Amino acid sequence: MTNIIAVAPVLADNVYEQSVITDELAPLVTSDRSKQAVMRRLHSSSKIATRHTILPLESYRDLNSFTQANDLFITAGTDLAERAIRLALQKSKLVASDIDFFFFTSVTGIAAPSLDAILASRLGMRSDVKRVPSFGLGCVAGASALARVHDYLTGHPTEIALIVSLELCSLTIQRDDSSMANLVASGLFGDGATAVILAGDARDLELDGACPQIIATGSRLYSETSDVIGWNVGSSGFRIVLSAGVPGVIERYFADDVENFLIPLGLSVHDVSIWMAHAGGPKILEAFETSLDLNSGELHRSWSSLSRVGNLSSSSVLHVLGDTLEAQDASPGAYGLLFALGPGVCSEIVLMKWPDAPS
Repeated sequence: MTNIIAVAPVLADNVYEQSVITDELAPLVTSDRSKQAVMRRLHSSSKIATRHTILPLESYRDLNSFTQANDLFITAGTDLAERAIRLALQKSKLVASDIDFFFFTSVTGIAAPSLDAILASRLGMRSDVKRVPSFGLGCVAGASALARVHDYLTGHPTEIALIVSLELCSLTIQRDDSSMANLVASGLFGDGATAVILAGDARDLELDGACPQIIATGSRLYSETSDVIGWNVGSSGFRIVLSAGVPGVIERYFADDVENFLIPLGLSVHDVSIWMAHAGGPKILEAFETSLDLNSGELHRSWSSLSRVGNLSSSSVLHVLGDTLEAQDASPGAYGLLFALGPGVCSEIVLMKWPDAPS
């Protein structure tokens, strides 16, 4: 089992009401007033109240090239990720040199050397720290990072691992793209990061009783769905691919995936009391609720996160995890299921268990 030691979600400093963002972005996305009206209707029905952006909103008028956007991803993104890491280290009472394994993920910018190398040097990690930078998993990457780090720590049970998810989705805005995918996406995504510190179960640490352990993970790749969600990468940067098919994938497959994942563990959905879904949008959350036959309110933290910060791509489900731990309302011995979908289409499921009550 893998111990979750600390979760540190952070957000970009600039925060705006959804309607204010729409008013600013609409003329950048399209000059067609009828399509601007469609964009306003889509944004107003997103159930998102506020979103955070790495730049002041008016600065996006001057963001004219992929080079500009990616340079900002590297500079501003490194600073935001550093803030998350320092907060996680503070919460865990560890220092940067304690980190043995560093998993970094983002799908909203690229760099070589990757940002984990820059961060490791800036924070004073050891020269022998093992690093894995990840790109392309998109919204599933936060859940996937937990799963892959759990795999690693199962084989290296005395080590400490760090996950950093950084997503500056606002920098991927596409000018003069009036496609339905862009009209929808321009109303969904926000900017944030999360750092998570985990430890193998043989590492001697003073553990917080409020934090769970990862006990199992599951992955699924759905055939013939590669055109449902992702990026088209070109001279203007990352152009969104987003079809209406994602909820259908969830409704068709996800209930069976969860059931087949839990059965070998001697569990069923009725044993799970804490649900942490990627806050991908209202249709995504509704599809999860329908597929899993969840009662109203069981995804309340995902809905709350969507309303407050929008979809943070890979960082979204980690923010939901952070909110869950912050609430400290899990019963002793409770099971929690964290899950997300991303390009592929693929899904990742992470089963957690909170500590039993002291005997």
